[in-house]
Amino acid sequence: MSSNREHLFNVRCERRLTDCPATPPRPAGGMLRCVTDPTPDDTAAQAVQVARLYYHQGLTTDAIARELGLSRPKVSRLLTLARRTGLVEIRIHDPQAQPQSLEAQLRARYPFLHPQVVSVPPGSPENVWLERVAVAAARLLGQVLRPGQIVGLAWGTTLDAVSRALTPRPVTNLQFVQLNGSANALDFMSGFVTDTITRFAANYGARAHLFPVPTFFDDPATRAAMWRERSVQHVLDLQNHADVLLYSVGAASAQVPSHVYAAGYLDDADLHALRDQGVAGDIATVFFRGDGSYAGLPINARSSGPDLGLTRRVQHAICVVSGLGKVEALRAALAGELMTTLVIDEVTARTLLAPGP
Repeated sequence: MSSNREHLFNVRCERRLTDCPATPPRPAGGMLRCVTDPTPDDTAAQAVQVARLYYHQGLTTDAIARELGLSRPKVSRLLTLARRTGLVEIRIHDPQAQPQSLEAQLRARYPFLHPQVVSVPPGSPENVWLERVAVAAARLLGQVLRPGQIVGLAWGTTLDAVSRALTPRPVTNLQFVQLNGSANALDFMSGFVTDTITRFAANYGARAHLFPVPTFFDDPATRAAMWRERSVQHVLDLQNHADVLLYSVGAASAQVPSHVYAAGYLDDADLHALRDQGVAGDIATVFFRGDGSYAGLPINARSSGPDLGLTRRVQHAICVVSGLGKVEALRAALAGELMTTLVIDEVTARTLLAPGP
């Protein structure tokens, strides 16, 4: 095994002993094995057993097959299952690798940040970057989640991609809560937002708490009145007690457009006002300036999103970003320390770190 590889095993199942027949057949080589069809739990336990022999003890697939009385193709399938379902995680530590170098530079520039830089194929388009970043973010979320947690989700194009890359895993007493409203005619018809939130919850066997209020109110007074409703206060309370936040930064200039800009939530007057006020981007439809500040912006009094101070209070504030059009917004969010963890593709990370004009 290569010395620059660290094989990490996350055993995410409980091994369950099953009874074999009293007189099981004895295969060639004298090894006893049970010939009953395995249950899913048995298969997962067997995959862990095979993975330990292969990665920890360095046995070949032939040797494992002989030891466990399995066929070699069966051993290979179990190893594939272990990697695909997250029972085994493989990390390659290469000090010369570009992503690791970029992560070190990000940590040096932003000491509060835990960055994860994702490699992408050279010359690939931005939609491929987003796919790679979504997979990495989905894996990270799976590692962070614990029973009994509350997870706040800010919907959008990026989180929709993450929701489609999740690996199914039940987590006891887990709750997902929508961080900002999405009530407009388009999304009532398309189901974009509700599908994203419920996809996260279904993946983990969790409960979803939707937030069926307007993304932006016409009048701040209407928002204040709505916030006094008990059903709304229940959602707000869940948001304020979140253990994990998952979101991206929105930007009007992104090549893969942020949903709030592409789906007609903002009219031309709103966009002109945001530019005049020096707004760089948004998180959960709460806008911030180039220095990361967000207080006093008129549109935020009409927004359904949370106070962005929440990103500094939770244990895991995970921001997922991909695409060069989001660099300015991301740089501003980092200036305001509006995240604790960043998952980003290497091209966007390199541009973020490049000296300004």
